[in-house]
Amino acid sequence: MRQRDEFVEEMKARLDEWNADIDRLTAKARQASDEARVKYQEDIDRLKKRQAETQQRLDELQHASEAAWESVRQGMEDSWELMRKAFRDASSRFK
Repeated sequence: MRQRDEFVEEMKARLDEWNADIDRLTAKARQASDEARVKYQEDIDRLKKRQAETQQRLDELQHASEAAWESVRQGMEDSWELMRKAFRDASSRFK
């Protein structure tokens, strides 16, 4: 059970970091030209969608039964990887 709790706490901390990163990108987008802002906003919207999906996975993870734990944990890791890729892609366009 301890390993499970530690994993959940780690995912919460990562999600908090992503939320802060999304906020920073949003602030950066506000200072961009109108044309760039539209493109940045599309990236931010995709990130927020991924963030919501990852948050949902985290909620499922917290309430998963012991029998479902591994399956739900794998889903969380997959969702996290998609979130990481989406952020990396968006960040490369913000430069």
